[in-house]
Amino acid sequence: MSDQPNRPFTAAAFNRYLAEHKLMASRCPACDALYLPPRAICPRCQGDALAWTELSGHGRLAAFTSIFVAPSGMIAEGYSRDNPYVAGVVELDEGVKISARILGVDARNPAAIQVGTPLSVEFLDRGEGEQKKTFLAFKA
Repeated sequence: MSDQPNRPFTAAAFNRYLAEHKLMASRCPACDALYLPPRAICPRCQGDALAWTELSGHGRLAAFTSIFVAPSGMIAEGYSRDNPYVAGVVELDEGVKISARILGVDARNPAAIQVGTPLSVEFLDRGEGEQKKTFLAFKA
């Protein structure tokens, strides 16, 4: 799952992978530590020969919140007090965690959402042309 192009370990490179519908992390070949978001230097052994690694995109819901007061970008997508959305922390099968939007759950009924729910990665493409952006989400 490695052998990816030699890209720098930056937010821009991570976002470029998202636009390619790939969920990528960095792995340290010296101590086998995995990092998401990716890092250029391993905090565990201080190794600097990290490599991009594609993740499975499968995991479980570790924590979540229903958001009723949305920021402007989410309001533009139709979210509001009457149409909340869920954001959460996903623990991937590889052991790393990342925050993302959670789809396929009832944001209006947070009591029905269960920590531990199995999730799969979804890539949300918004806009067109040079304005196109891809956002990370996970679906129950």
